[in-house]
Amino acid sequence: MEGTGMISGVSTRQEGRKLWQYLASISACLMAVGVGTALAWTSPVLPQLYEVDSWLYITEEEGSWVGSLLALGAMLGALVSGPMADKLGRKKSLLSLAVPFLLSWVIIIFSSKLWLIYVARFIVGSGVGAACVIVPTYISEIAEISSRGTLGAMFQLFLTVGILLAFVFGAVLSYTVFAIICALVEVGFLAAFIWMPESPVWLINERRKPEATSALTVFRGESYDPSEELAQMQRETEQAAARKSSIFDLVRTRASRMALLASFGGMFFQQMSGINAVIFYTTPIFKASGSAMPAEVASIVVALVQTVMSGVAALIVDRAGRKPLLMFSSSVMAISLVALGYYFNLKANESDVSNLGWLPLTSLTLFIISFSVGMGPIPWMLMGELFPTETKAIASGLAVMLNWLLVFLVTKTFPAMKEGLGPDVTFWIFAAIMVAATAFTYFFIPETKGKSSQEILEELQGGSRTKPANI
Repeated sequence: MEGTGMISGVSTRQEGRKLWQYLASISACLMAVGVGTALAWTSPVLPQLYEVDSWLYITEEEGSWVGSLLALGAMLGALVSGPMADKLGRKKSLLSLAVPFLLSWVIIIFSSKLWLIYVARFIVGSGVGAACVIVPTYISEIAEISSRGTLGAMFQLFLTVGILLAFVFGAVLSYTVFAIICALVEVGFLAAFIWMPESPVWLINERRKPEATSALTVFRGESYDPSEELAQMQRETEQAAARKSSIFDLVRTRASRMALLASFGGMFFQQMSGINAVIFYTTPIFKASGSAMPAEVASIVVALVQTVMSGVAALIVDRAGRKPLLMFSSSVMAISLVALGYYFNLKANESDVSNLGWLPLTSLTLFIISFSVGMGPIPWMLMGELFPTETKAIASGLAVMLNWLLVFLVTKTFPAMKEGLGPDVTFWIFAAIMVAATAFTYFFIPETKGKSSQEILEELQGGSRTKPANI
């Protein structure tokens, strides 16, 4: 969708300045920091509430609901976010999401009863689910093709920053001050993002071409000629209008079916990798390895590794490509999970594991690193890249709903699996799923690196150039 020029008869893409694309993406991703703090809030807080002398003593069963109600709220948020982003626009929708986040933190700060915390977690979940749809959508629509991968990976990077901050602040601050800090993240988001332009793609869809031109000039720089890119957006909008989009368009053509399969598959394997279960089990793994490191420090170390490697992913994804990184990620995760299962199998059979204290730590670190460079960020990125404008919002909403449904199921069932099957078999099941993920990526996920929306649609259609109405 970039402007093109001619050099020696060869069409070349015009490159704009990147500064405002980065500024807008970073400010939008401050919302992802808020998502991370909301997700990780339970990790330092629940152990405090399990103490008998806590200001609000709760059981572990009640605590599991404090954690999982966020996932149920996120499913609702994902469902309504698509129509909201299409109706209000990407920018206004994102700004409005500060409301559920701030409301939930206010409730948590002043709550004295468990049911109020339940309500707060469901409310913040609705904001989390919507943010997971709208932030990647906004970034994919403002980014040039050459920087789309790096900017798209920022969502996962900033989310891990939020998790890291929650682990650090949760370990050293009181319950109330911790919640205030989490609320201030949303204030920072509002202060930064309110100055950013609306998505030019959405503006063109709304037939507001002068505003789209202005927005594109900000994102690409004064010396950039936006006419070709705007014309391409206009063509895609007219094609979309002619198609009179509905939810059935998600399965009407081969391209739309393949996009749906790739996006849903990415989300499915991301969560069925057991990432939440492994992070949930970080403390016992550290303890089982004989490490003297305190549980709080162990959690911070894991979050720090994830943050650093998400940053690495943002730097390399436009060079290495989506597909190779996904296949590398799922393969190494499978090996790590097999090794983790092997360690716990030896332990269960009362074998001597004193010389293998390094194995669970190494496996866990490798698992987190490989997740962070592929299976973590890329499904979110593909969600913004695979769908045409007219179905992007609804398709993204459904993909995120699936993601959060799986978060809920894995988080709720993991303790029972661990108890019933044993940690060894549980980790081996996740390993088998990662082997399947590698095969799925090879056969069904297209490479989107360096390709325009039109080129991606043509590849999904099977490489043939089809009439616009059938794309």
